[in-house]
Amino acid sequence: MSRNDEVAALLEEFADLLEATGVEYKPTAYRRAAENVREHTAPIENLAGEGEEAVAEIDRVGDAIASKVVEYFETGEIEELAALREELPADMAGLTAVEGVGPKTVGSLYEALGVTTLDELEAAAEAGEIREVSGFGAKTEENILDNIPFAREARKRTRLGDARPVADAALSYLADLDAVESVEVCGSIRRWKDTIGDIDLLVASDAREPIVESLTDWSEADATIEAGTGKASVRASGTRVDLRIVDAEEFGAALQYFTGSRAHNVAVRNRAIDRGLKLNEYGLFDISDVDGESDVDDAGSGDAAADDGTDADGQRVGERVAGETEAGVYEALDMDPVPPELREDDGEVAAAAAGELPELVETGDLRGDLHTHTDWSDGGFSIAEMIDAAADRGYDYHVVTDHAAGPGIFGNTGLDEAEIAEQAEAVADAAESVRADVEVFHGIEANIDAEGAITTDDATLADLDLVVASPHSALGQDGEAATERLVRAVEHPHVDVLGHPTGRLINSRPGIAPDVEAVVAAAADAGTAIEVNANPARLDADGDTVRAAVDAGAPIAVNTDAHTPRELDNVRYGVHTARRGWAETGDTLNARSADGLREFLDG
Repeated sequence: MSRNDEVAALLEEFADLLEATGVEYKPTAYRRAAENVREHTAPIENLAGEGEEAVAEIDRVGDAIASKVVEYFETGEIEELAALREELPADMAGLTAVEGVGPKTVGSLYEALGVTTLDELEAAAEAGEIREVSGFGAKTEENILDNIPFAREARKRTRLGDARPVADAALSYLADLDAVESVEVCGSIRRWKDTIGDIDLLVASDAREPIVESLTDWSEADATIEAGTGKASVRASGTRVDLRIVDAEEFGAALQYFTGSRAHNVAVRNRAIDRGLKLNEYGLFDISDVDGESDVDDAGSGDAAADDGTDADGQRVGERVAGETEAGVYEALDMDPVPPELREDDGEVAAAAAGELPELVETGDLRGDLHTHTDWSDGGFSIAEMIDAAADRGYDYHVVTDHAAGPGIFGNTGLDEAEIAEQAEAVADAAESVRADVEVFHGIEANIDAEGAITTDDATLADLDLVVASPHSALGQDGEAATERLVRAVEHPHVDVLGHPTGRLINSRPGIAPDVEAVVAAAADAGTAIEVNANPARLDADGDTVRAAVDAGAPIAVNTDAHTPRELDNVRYGVHTARRGWAETGDTLNARSADGLREFLDG
């Protein structure tokens, strides 16, 4: 975690505590400051070293907040924040993980019942105490109780978007060590699942102890969990990081084995057995002329099978035919290498054997982003700044899609019809004043009400270049109602993209659960794209829905839903989610040229 992220997280905690204790206006200021500190290109620690004036040069960071940032770097804490924590000693993150429980709710329940933890919240709800608190009721209490199991389970796993930056930092750190020959992540994070249990790292090296020592000395490691000869575990940014070191000739087999999934590995190992081979984490071995059961599965680091077909005890285990590279393992099994995102035993083994794996979409294939926000709604940056950021990333086009007013859009952040028309002129002006190499489209993120109607009028929608329609309310409705709602939305003549279809927030709320097959079939018939929202808190549609859309012939659109320039970089999470759904470049709407996009929109 960078120091900018660290300070931003403190300011966000400050905002939550202020809101929980009943302070008005200030929480918004702290959240906006946090957003801009996180986005700022200069290291915040350098600015703090220059004094309050330098920190206050960051947009939306006033003198009061700047002084607290400097105080943090000078003393290691913010006195006022420490006082707020003492005033409200609640597990804010754990409690607000329960859908429907925000900072104000935490403050009210602490004041009335002394609730500070998830267990205490559950106990109060089960005892019927919450309904007795002013402003609450039986229904609220019931909803809280219903949502606690989801929140508790969610806390066991880390969102991909929180873990991947830690993994990237660890990879970079280890790759710079002279003793490291190869290093890669494994497990669910390499398969780009939306949540992970821990971060698995695999290193090829002859030197074990120096690498273990280096990991435990890593500046981003908060604590050492364990450290052995060829293994180590540390905790970084709240996530467990497990390191395993293997010999170089085993690296490819170990990478395949520890990437998983278990079901994929079983299918691949069965294929090996059918060919008189044995596959495990140490290599692929020819055991066709070996009598009896091989002992190779019991070999450990330092005791792995030798290339001459014997283990450390001289027992016959067969000849290693592959293992140094992952691709070599698959090739020796007469398979094309299987991309990690596909390794779920969902047809990929047969496709790899037949040479029929899809040519999956790459991040570099995308030509623009179809869903972004500016400070006209709830974004933090101007239209021009967002267009410039798109140009910096080499995009051919950029679509401005601020929130329209409607259900689920809080405060005054959504635009009404008159404001949308006014913004059209501002978008045109910005397009002329910034980089000419980016074509700018004006769109809107409209709202789908509980019945599937679009709450912005048709005349306004017809004047826009592109319409993303998303569910922001009624996210607890049943599956049948959700299906009818989304089918009606994708069939609307002015809707081009169905945005974050379920409305889920990973580890926070499950969202709606429509009949995916029915929704994507309707989208394919109507010529409406299904969004893969790359915000790491959403990743919605997920890989299964993408696979269904691809099979149905509905295009997908990998969008970031960016509210800041930095969030445009979240696109990689969306691309890998699309890859988990077997999506190719041809399936992806915003991999088309500007002319291709325009042809789709005019169709």
